[in-house]
Amino acid sequence: MESGPAIFAVTVFALFGGGLMIWTATRVRWRESVAEGVSPVASAALAVLAAVAALTAGAWCFLRL
Repeated sequence: MESGPAIFAVTVFALFGGGLMIWTATRVRWRESVAEGVSPVASAALAVLAAVAALTAGAWCFLRL
């Protein structure tokens, strides 16, 4: 991967994954729904899974530099 696009991809994935993880943790801590109309446990689990996937993709892009 070229260095410029890889740095951009790392930044985007890390910001999205970190932001989603913080937002999900805040919503769960305040006992508010993560997604409206969905089971609280299922929506929190899916959000955490998406955040981990984004952080993993960011780490993979970082290792490709």
